[in-house]
Amino acid sequence: MKMPRRIRTYCPYCNEHNEHEVEKVRNNPPSEMKWGQRQFRRVTSGYRGYPRPLPTGGKPTQKTDLRFRCNECGKAHSRKGFRTSRLELEG
Repeated sequence: MKMPRRIRTYCPYCNEHNEHEVEKVRNNPPSEMKWGQRQFRRVTSGYRGYPRPLPTGGKPTQKTDLRFRCNECGKAHSRKGFRTSRLELEG
């Protein structure tokens, strides 16, 4: 799916329609220091193996995670994501 890099839309901070810059959000790698990850590493270490049934299946597409940054105030907001196999920002 192709989407323009600049879009005129509503800014909740300015309370009016302005031009926004569209950017994809990149996920940071999960921290190894979180309690859940430490617990998971402890349980899976040694001879025991995976602590729960292995995940199977999955969805055919990912939901998009977009950030809209206002050119007037510089603040960013998000919207509900939509499913697409590939997103291409152009312009």
